[in-house]
Amino acid sequence: MVKITVVGSISTDFIIETDKRPDIGETVEGQNLSTAFGGKGANQAVAAARLGAEVSMIGTVGKDTFADELLNNLKENRIITDDVERVTHLTSGSAMITVKDGDNSIIYIPGANNALTAERIEKAQETLKASDLVILQNEVPVEAIEKVIDLCSEIDTPVLYNPAPARKLNEASIEKVRFLTPNETEFSVLFPREDMVEVLKRYPNKLLITSGSKGVYYHDGIEVRLVRANKVIPVDTTGAGDTFNGAFAVAWSSGLSIEESIRFGNLAASLSIQKKGAQTGIPTIAEMKGSSVYEKEWHIE
Repeated sequence: MVKITVVGSISTDFIIETDKRPDIGETVEGQNLSTAFGGKGANQAVAAARLGAEVSMIGTVGKDTFADELLNNLKENRIITDDVERVTHLTSGSAMITVKDGDNSIIYIPGANNALTAERIEKAQETLKASDLVILQNEVPVEAIEKVIDLCSEIDTPVLYNPAPARKLNEASIEKVRFLTPNETEFSVLFPREDMVEVLKRYPNKLLITSGSKGVYYHDGIEVRLVRANKVIPVDTTGAGDTFNGAFAVAWSSGLSIEESIRFGNLAASLSIQKKGAQTGIPTIAEMKGSSVYEKEWHIE
């Protein structure tokens, strides 16, 4: 069983379904309000765990009822929470998600996720060292992100860095990670006014650009390739990118090629968007194998 550690956010999602997003000063009627477990880090951890990995989570939550539920959810998904700390001065993270016609827009409130420091990362060094791959994203402070990248570079643990929400990166950090997985919007923030093909050439077999219903672009060392997404009718795209990253991490850590791992991730993402909620839609390995698109050669248990 591959060992994956996720360093990142743990939050509660408040989901509003509506036929129209309000303009400034406008009030509109929504159809439904629901809550769900979320946070990009937690979503990625759940995806990796449901698809067969042994997953450890590094993060911070508050000392509130939301935190109790968040930790119980991680444990129910067989995620090791020894490196999740509780803090008293901040409430647990949350996100307000508006869903219209299956697509979402999100306001994220970090809360206790902002308490993840470089010192806390240092304390979890043994967990990082024991990992086949570490997944990282941008819903925690920059100092924690940089510490993870630097520490994993020193101990030779590969990092999959999902730069979401988007913020500028220094070249040194990009060079130290094994994979960088922005979507098209995040790519434009990381590499403003740069041609996508030229940037893909610069980072062969490292930069994977997720492009929603089109698929995933990467450069295989010879040419730019588009691994096409599976065609489905989306119900809720919340968490699709997180599902892809968690699934890709499992596949690549299990020995599949980059292109095979992208196809595995694409299938997981396509299944996830056919249900409501970031985590409720994340498939299990059994559900993956039940799909007509699943490739028997993947051999992931």
